[in-house]
Amino acid sequence: MENQGKHLPLFFLDDRLVFPPVENANSEGLLAVGGDLSPERLLLAYQNGIFPWFNDDSLILWWSPDPRMVLFPEKVKISKSMRKVLLGDQFKLTKNKSFDQVIEHCALQKRKNQEGTWITDKMMEAYKELYRKGFAKSYEVWKDEELVGGLYGVDLGHIFCGESMFSLVSNASKYAFIKMAQELHSKGYVLIDCQVHNEHLKSLGAKEIPREQFIRILKRRGK
Repeated sequence: MENQGKHLPLFFLDDRLVFPPVENANSEGLLAVGGDLSPERLLLAYQNGIFPWFNDDSLILWWSPDPRMVLFPEKVKISKSMRKVLLGDQFKLTKNKSFDQVIEHCALQKRKNQEGTWITDKMMEAYKELYRKGFAKSYEVWKDEELVGGLYGVDLGHIFCGESMFSLVSNASKYAFIKMAQELHSKGYVLIDCQVHNEHLKSLGAKEIPREQFIRILKRRGK
């Protein structure tokens, strides 16, 4: 990481819609503090390789880690057991049908070595507003007409920035993720941003790349 061992001054955001260069992030990826979660600021953040991640009792924290966990959609890994699930009729996939339910389930999902949730009420409202404006998207997995899994994120048109997923039955979130990757690949998307290292996503083909490479891909928008 570029700033390993360096102690750069922490950047505090005000009302201006501006972020410091991502190279200013510390060794853990923390770039800035404060600001708000307005749709305009959130979109500016994602368009520059930055995302919010904080606890309910803290200021808003903005991150741009190096390396960056990503998945190239065409390289999604599908195990033999998951191929059977994909070919079967156990699940049904929909898109943007139940965004609010998906993010609320993600907030309640219990995760290993994590107390509580980073998807606070403030975060939920912010992403629901992004959804209403057409920038946040959700994929839902249904079994017998019941919502059993799904994921949501921010769609930049050539990159999908995954935020969180949930599963109430075995393989439901994997089903959503693989189906999403296949759809995005068919539509010409170049990358799924997974943000930080995650063993579950690594098993599905995600890998870490240098932040500099991620930013180059991000800035190729429309080219």
